[in-house]
Amino acid sequence: MIPIPGFLISIATFPGVIIHELAHLLFCRLRRVPVLEVKFFQFDMKTAGYVLHGPVERFGDSFLISVGPFIVNSLLCMLICFPASIPLRMFGASNFPSLALLWLGVSIGMHAFPSTGDAANLWEQAKKAAAARNKAAYAAYPVVGLIYLANLLSIVWFDALYGFAIGILLPAWLLKGI
Repeated sequence: MIPIPGFLISIATFPGVIIHELAHLLFCRLRRVPVLEVKFFQFDMKTAGYVLHGPVERFGDSFLISVGPFIVNSLLCMLICFPASIPLRMFGASNFPSLALLWLGVSIGMHAFPSTGDAANLWEQAKKAAAARNKAAYAAYPVVGLIYLANLLSIVWFDALYGFAIGILLPAWLLKGI
């Protein structure tokens, strides 16, 4: 496997980074959590973007803010890639608009997984909520583990494989009988 620095991947897939941060921002706004600072994209070796928000009162809000990018990025990846797959799958026509939409969709899908920082925040909120006997908090523990696992597996391109699977393979499978 060829090691490519993460910031170069972020530059090549910048729409995914921007949508990831927009998803955090969207759920902060929907749950009325104050947003202190937003960087949708930056040329940085450590983090390509971030949303800093104020304290979160309820566990459910924290959960949605943390996993929001997974929901939004995954859905957008599928919504963008599916129509772009039709000319390729059904007619064998590879045109620039379809290929550009596939790149856009897959780059968004690649950035679906929350960061380890998001996982750490969710872990802390889940511990507090579990101590307050919030049964929903227990469901967050395996989610946090999966987030850490997905981030660990990104060294073997798991994030790219995920984007490819839901953006390219899923539409191909759905269009197979047509």
